[in-house]
Amino acid sequence: MNADLAVQVAIRQRLVSSVAVTDLVPESNILDSNHRPAPRPGIILGETQITDEGEGLERKRIRVFHTLHILTVEPSTEVNKSIAGAVREAIRSSRLDLEEGLHAADARVNSSRTFRDPDRETAHGVLVVDVLVQELA
Repeated sequence: MNADLAVQVAIRQRLVSSVAVTDLVPESNILDSNHRPAPRPGIILGETQITDEGEGLERKRIRVFHTLHILTVEPSTEVNKSIAGAVREAIRSSRLDLEEGLHAADARVNSSRTFRDPDRETAHGVLVVDVLVQELA
């Protein structure tokens, strides 16, 4: 498995293991899916970007930026922001467990943005989780 997929799996595992998150979003609605309509409330595991940390010639340190989309139906953004806060706490609660050969040196919610979708019903949160991965092999 490559690092970005390992990070995605670890993030989902962390979120479904967090009672604070699953009290707000059912475990079955935390997924990697492109189906329409997306579940609401839901957390969609989204896009990734990988950058080389440029340390050493072995190039064994990479940073994975993983985007999460939080979708809720509400007249405000209050529930959406509550879910984002629960996700932030879950991510920073302890080191992410990656597959053998990979080590999550650091993980944090790098950015968070909340807005209303054009349908006038959906609050949409976008979080970017930033994970520094060390390849051990």
